[in-house]
Parts: sequence; C-alpha cells; structure tokens
Amino acid sequence: MKSDSIVIATDDPSKVTDDTVAARNGDGISVVSDNRMASNKKVLGYAAGIFVCYFYFGILQEKITRSTYGDGDKFTYTSTLVFVQCVVNCIFAKIMLHTFMKQGEDPTRQLYYAVCGFSYLGAMVSSNMALQHVNYPTQVVGKSCKPIPVMILGVLIGKKKYPLAKYFYVFMIVVGVCLFVYKDRPTTPEADEDAALLGMGEILLLISLTLDGITGAIQDRMRAEYQSKSGHMMYSTNLWSTFILGIVVFVTGEIWGFLQFVEKYPYIIYNMLGFSIMSALGQVFIYLVVSEFGPLLCSIITTTRKFFTVLGSVFLFGNSLLPRQWMGTALVFTGLTLDGVYGKHSPSKKK
Repeated sequence: MKSDSIVIATDDPSKVTDDTVAARNGDGISVVSDNRMASNKKVLGYAAGIFVCYFYFGILQEKITRSTYGDGDKFTYTSTLVFVQCVVNCIFAKIMLHTFMKQGEDPTRQLYYAVCGFSYLGAMVSSNMALQHVNYPTQVVGKSCKPIPVMILGVLIGKKKYPLAKYFYVFMIVVGVCLFVYKDRPTTPEADEDAALLGMGEILLLISLTLDGITGAIQDRMRAEYQSKSGHMMYSTNLWSTFILGIVVFVTGEIWGFLQFVEKYPYIIYNMLGFSIMSALGQVFIYLVVSEFGPLLCSIITTTRKFFTVLGSVFLFGNSLLPRQWMGTALVFTGLTLDGVYGKHSPSKKK
C-alpha cells in the first residue's frame, strides 16, 4: 500500500528540524520550501550587511583607539566610546520596534536584562581596552573564541554533555589562539624583563571572552523562560548598558576628559559616530539572521566576516603577521567553521 505524501510549505527552512523530519519519515513526508529563492536572497542581503558594517566598524575602531593625535596624544576614553555605541544601538533598536520589527509586549524580567547588560558591557569595554595593547587582528582572533567560554559554562553550570567532535573543534581553536598570541622570546635582557607570556591586552581579551560566555548563557535562559524576541533583547540590553556606563563615566570623571579631548581634536567625533552607526546596523543584521534563520547560519556568516576583517586590517594598516600567527589564524577559523557546520547539535543534560 502506497503511503500518503504530505508537503510542508514554509518560508523558513531553519524551523523544520531534523527531529521533525525523523519523527515523520515513516509516513513519507517530504519537506519543501515554497520561498527558498526569496530566503536565499535575504540571507545574501543580511550577510552582505554584516560584512560591510563590521568591516568598516573594525577600521574605525582601530583608527580611534590606535591613532596618534596632535603631539603624541592617544585616545584612552574607552568607556565613553562604548557609551556612545550603546546609546546609538539603543536608538536603532527602539526605531526597529516601532517600525518593521514590531514584536508586541516583552514579558522578560528586567533583572535578566540588567545582568545581561552588565556582562555585555564589560565584554565590549574589555575588548576595546585590549586594542590599546594589541593590534586589531589579535583582538579579532581572540574574540573568535566564544565557543570556549560557552562550552565551559555549559559543562560547569548547565551540566551539559557535548559530542566528542565539539571538544576537538574547540581544541583546534585553543591551539590556534596560543600560536597567535604567544610572544616570541625577547632578544635583549631589557626586553626579557618587561615581556610576559600574556600581556595586558591578552588578559583583557580573556576577561571579554568570559563575559561573552555569561551573556550567552543569560540570553539562552531568557529565550527558554520568556521566549524573548530579538528586538527587545537588543533594545533592553543596550538600554541597561547605557544606564550603567553613564553612571561610570560621570562618577569616574572620564566624560570630562573626553570632552576636553574632543574639543582639542573635534574630527574624532565623525569617526565615533560612524563607528557607532556601523555597530548598530551590524547588530540589526545579526539579529535578523538569528531570528529568521537561526544561530548556526549567523555563526558561519560572522566567522567568515572575521576572516576578511583580519585580512583587511593587515593590508590596510600594515599589521604584519608571523608565519606562526598565520598558522594559528588558519587553525582558529578552521575550528570555528567545523564547529559551525558539524558541532551545533543540541547538547544533552548530564543525568
């Protein structure tokens, strides 16, 4: 007897899971996307938006934090830079929620957003501060290691078990980062006294990665308990970050030093505004990919984007990489790509 064949039409292939197909294979169900062509065009458009926004974002970030102003002055007002970035992100998210991304009321507890905003903020500040000690390619490769804190927090706090292959991919990433950030042995006794295996820049990157892992864990919990929407998460997280950082820059007095710096070098304002706008637009595209096509596709897009960002910074700013660092870069991005393609199976809970 011939089994019936049922066709499921959807404009979002990511919402049809392997579990759904496996559960119905016996009935001969075939899964078809009526709007596959339109979806592919949207993916290409979102990916192009992420590439362009964050490529220019990286260029402006390095210009702001690593340029020499006037008679040797350096920009050291990292908290204020992130404050401006969060304000612009928040405004963009609010505009989205009132225009093309209307998502209704948000039931999520504000405490979650407050904690998430604090960890998200700390990760950004640490990452930007690291640029005062390391070049942009080092920062990007270091920040590409988000699977490491996510795995550690998942095992230690979430009691999760990951497939063996995932440990291998993360091991590749760790080895690649070690090859990249390891400092060669100094040639002079004076340099040997000042050098350390991990400098301040690398320590700040480790702090940033840890906070990234905490942010991801909190966001997972919000989605699980309240089904929080992407637009609300972007808006509320940036709102709390703006509030927290606003207090910091005023209490520490950094805002007054920043205003004096801007008065002395007013042209930096244009770079800061461009930097913040690119950040906000990039977040819009990232949240669109995550909400419509899932985090797997987003991770593959952002991993590819990081690769071109590193190359762009190297060629545009003359940041040279040693052969060992190129090998480390290849290992990091290979591990991230394999993890994105093969390592995204949902981990099981430890019993």
